[in-house]
Amino acid sequence: MNTATEEAARANLRRSVYAVMICAAVGVMLGRILAVDAIDLRAIEDFRIQQRLSQRRAELLPRKEAGEITAERFQSVMRDEEQRFREAFQHKRPFLSANDRSRWMMMRALVEPDMRVPGVPYAIDRVVQEPTWDTIDMVMHGGHLYSSKPPLLPTIMAGSYWLIYQSSGMTLGTHPFVVGRILLVLWNVLPMAVYFVVLAALIERFGKTDFSRVFMMGAATFGTFLTTFANVLNNHLPAAVCAAIALYALVRIWFDGDRRLITFAVAGVSAALLVASELPGLALAGLISLVLLAVAARQTLLAYVPAAAVIAAGFFGTNWIAHQSLKPPYMHRSGEGESNWYDYEYERDGRIIESYWRNPVGVDRGERSPAVYALHVLVGHHGIFSLTPIWLATVAGAVLWLGGRDTGKLRWLALILVLASLACLAFYLTRGAVYRNYGGVTSGLRWVFWLAPLWLVLALPAVDRMARNPWLRALALLLLVGSALSASYPTWNPWTHPWLMDWMYWMGWRA
Repeated sequence: MNTATEEAARANLRRSVYAVMICAAVGVMLGRILAVDAIDLRAIEDFRIQQRLSQRRAELLPRKEAGEITAERFQSVMRDEEQRFREAFQHKRPFLSANDRSRWMMMRALVEPDMRVPGVPYAIDRVVQEPTWDTIDMVMHGGHLYSSKPPLLPTIMAGSYWLIYQSSGMTLGTHPFVVGRILLVLWNVLPMAVYFVVLAALIERFGKTDFSRVFMMGAATFGTFLTTFANVLNNHLPAAVCAAIALYALVRIWFDGDRRLITFAVAGVSAALLVASELPGLALAGLISLVLLAVAARQTLLAYVPAAAVIAAGFFGTNWIAHQSLKPPYMHRSGEGESNWYDYEYERDGRIIESYWRNPVGVDRGERSPAVYALHVLVGHHGIFSLTPIWLATVAGAVLWLGGRDTGKLRWLALILVLASLACLAFYLTRGAVYRNYGGVTSGLRWVFWLAPLWLVLALPAVDRMARNPWLRALALLLLVGSALSASYPTWNPWTHPWLMDWMYWMGWRA
């Protein structure tokens, strides 16, 4: 067998391995979605039910002892009361957190006629009055409540929800599990399958050894937090998918000489959607724009810029329709009165409820010390490197590409990926104390999840070097074990503390 034939056979084998890993990862995500349930509240439900039953029993016992009601009647009433309390407290929703529930509520307000506020299409005033439909991730202005999330992505997703509603009559209120799971498959699983395919192409393109290519595909499918978040509606998965597609389009244009307008349009749409999903993604989108203008200005102006402009118009347009402001809700958090949309109170079930953000608790209070915050963000309980140690190979790979003598364009590509990463970290590390909250109660530092495809590509040269030595290969595999451990620790709900933080609490350390 000649060298070319042997390499083709090995490439086919690698692609088969990639396909197996992708199918396994898709199965894992589907399993998470099929099992999704707000069971984190069941113990609390049982406790509250027992409390109510104890109170009711204390009220009825004097009447039973006085002979006003029989023992049989007493037992019957208690059974009826337990059933009533269980129905009142039952959490029938596949929505695990205030974070994702905020987006679901926006979609309900857009699609369901009974949930709409006349003349205010994005207001969630009526949704928040529904049993179990509550969230702390909302703002108020103009006398109405709104999701605090930028409206573009939920608006796009609401289109598929509208089709489901029009064709079946099912709503997120009447059939939350059926409708919710369909939408999670459409907007999380299918895009992630595309993400894996695109990453496989990038890994095959830049990897040099069989070990590094298979290893990085294993890391992509099982070693990051992206699959962990597949059963909740969030902006991090779409951002990672867009980052991978934008990077792939950049490579096709810059490295392979692809000058088709469709490739530039794909680059523009994906780069703009990345920014719409994750604001710090503007660093990567800006650097990609500069490179494309330098290597193919005509195609960039004809296809890339108009495609990106459509997404930008959608982002600012939906924000204006929703809030009469070009700035997304989370940028209205300073000042007093009407200028601070997070400072409010509203009525629900006859009670006046204050905004959670007037007096946040736990990690939401923010870390006082910037130095302590940086420590935990990098190597602490929410550490990028402590929870996902495969990113250590990313640092080594970046050094190899940046410092290599014969790396050519790879040096510039590494510089782009490193600058985008540093810009994202700087953005979150330099914000005020109220924003230093590790992303809230979450199993990882979710604000950097979108960087996963960049970091996986950057790690390739380091793993190629490690492939030459059996001890270094073993070390790489240990790094993957640690990363997969962190990604799988939240078995069904990603909105939990990381295992390192739980361990620190167990040890009695202040986390």
